[in-house]
Amino acid sequence: MTTAPSLQVCITRLSNDALQKLLNKDTLDSTQTFNDIFSLIAHKPWSLLLDTSGSKQSDGRYNIMAFDPSHIVTAANGKVFLSDNKETVCVPETPFEATRKYLHSLVEGATLLSDEDVEHLPFIIGVAGMAGYDTGRFYESIPSIATNDYETPDFAVGLYQYSIIEDTHTGAFYYCSCDGSTFPNMITENHAQTQKSKPFSLTTPFRSNLSKAQYTACLESINNYLKAGDCYQVNMAQRFSADFEGDVWRAYCELRHQNSAPFSAFFRTPIGCIASISPERFLRVKNGNVETKPIKGTRPRFTDEAQDKASAEALLSAQKDRAENLMIVDLLRNDISKHCKAHSVNVPSLFALESYKAVHHMVSTVVGELDENTSPLTLLASAFPGGSITGAPKIRAMEVIDELEPHRRNIYCGSVFYMGFREDMDSSICIRTVLAEHNKLHCWAGGGIVLDSNADEEYQETLDKVSKIVPVLTALGK
Repeated sequence: MTTAPSLQVCITRLSNDALQKLLNKDTLDSTQTFNDIFSLIAHKPWSLLLDTSGSKQSDGRYNIMAFDPSHIVTAANGKVFLSDNKETVCVPETPFEATRKYLHSLVEGATLLSDEDVEHLPFIIGVAGMAGYDTGRFYESIPSIATNDYETPDFAVGLYQYSIIEDTHTGAFYYCSCDGSTFPNMITENHAQTQKSKPFSLTTPFRSNLSKAQYTACLESINNYLKAGDCYQVNMAQRFSADFEGDVWRAYCELRHQNSAPFSAFFRTPIGCIASISPERFLRVKNGNVETKPIKGTRPRFTDEAQDKASAEALLSAQKDRAENLMIVDLLRNDISKHCKAHSVNVPSLFALESYKAVHHMVSTVVGELDENTSPLTLLASAFPGGSITGAPKIRAMEVIDELEPHRRNIYCGSVFYMGFREDMDSSICIRTVLAEHNKLHCWAGGGIVLDSNADEEYQETLDKVSKIVPVLTALGK
């Protein structure tokens, strides 16, 4: 790969003829074309899809697929590794710093070449991947009490020289590369392999790692910490696990259809797959402007219109949920202010309603201007993991989580993110997320616990949050 100053990034708008030829179709269905293309490489290690899932939310405009990374940074068990096509070496930096030093530096300052106006496109080429919740252990001293029974690393990020981007507002497709190629030949070369994928089905029912009685006992422990003033809010979760067979990509396609979440993602590692249907943004940086949108406060959706409206109104008027949300807003204001210009951090939207197919959410927005002396990856590392899924104070809440949750979280409450060569960054909070490895699936659900939390209601809320995951996956293959 050439050095960054001489690197040229080429962008080609794909014609309908080229797309039809690739997909072997006489006509194109715009609602399926992008996923049809990704399905040709979904089996490839390190293939990554960032998917708005047809969401009508304002955050959903661009779909991005990236593939064939030239370099990869992974982290697990306290060690960080850098890999290319030839070797893997252990490096002394922490995960985000290694990503910036060894990956982003190779494309930083590259020149953009295109016959069209493509300044509006996000990412184009750059670093992308996942940072699991336990990436936080590289930055903070957290006790290791919970069982770590995953092989998927805590952190896995690649340097992607190839991507395809869909602008869902215009219907245009763009192929982006660093080598001047006009079309990703590796996609067509792997088409035959895609046809061999097997249908997805569960081979055992989902089971939680906590009974309701155990979950209630955990909340009693949290309540004691809250009464003692040890912390103010703790995000407590349970994990649901099942065995499966078949292609997880097919399962993801059904999940994204059922949920339409704007921060959905599919990421295949050499060990397994991450299928996320998250509605929550963590941090975005664009043109130096920072935005974070914490979710705190949930109510179920109903098919009856009056009942559904009442559920939304009950959420917006709930003092407990507003107090929880405000705690996290204050935490995130503090987190991003460390890397933003003085007096630039503010809250343009507080306690807004966002409605998805399974639940209503209370969402706030915090913004700021990034300081010129820092970088988006430094901001991300400093704020990681997101306060909306830890509690407050963050470090003490994370200690309580590790004490009470039987297993580590891995990707759950971590992030799928990208940072393009122009230092535009976006990231999700990986709630509503499935991890698949070695024919076993895990998904999680949790909620913020405060002094006036009711154990039965909190337990039911966790079930509401997976109501468009567990039943959907259970029904597949039947």
